[in-house]
Amino acid sequence: MSGISGIGGRASGIQDIMALRQQIMERSQLLQQVKAPDATQATAGTSGPAGNFTDTLKGALDTVNATQNKSSAISEAYEKGEVVDVAKVMLARQEAGVAFEATLQVRNKLLNAYQDIMRMGV
Repeated sequence: MSGISGIGGRASGIQDIMALRQQIMERSQLLQQVKAPDATQATAGTSGPAGNFTDTLKGALDTVNATQNKSSAISEAYEKGEVVDVAKVMLARQEAGVAFEATLQVRNKLLNAYQDIMRMGV
């Protein structure tokens, strides 16, 4: 009977992990749609598309920074023995890593675009 309860415990742990995975995927989709509803309001107070792009980029970077800070806080709490659930720690670290990698890829694309523009003849 103890083997069956162990399986039930694992199943609920797997369900918790899947729920956290779903939350991460939803947050990822939200990052892709960052500030999309506010785009019309942002252009009214800024100087056209450049201002909107700047606001969007700053918002995305702030979100990545917050994700990394949350990951650091959870990792420190785990190291101190405050957090028992290692799955939360690992998922927070993975989320921060994915957010950083996405930011790095965006930076690389922007840098390549800038270099291509600078190489163009006038």
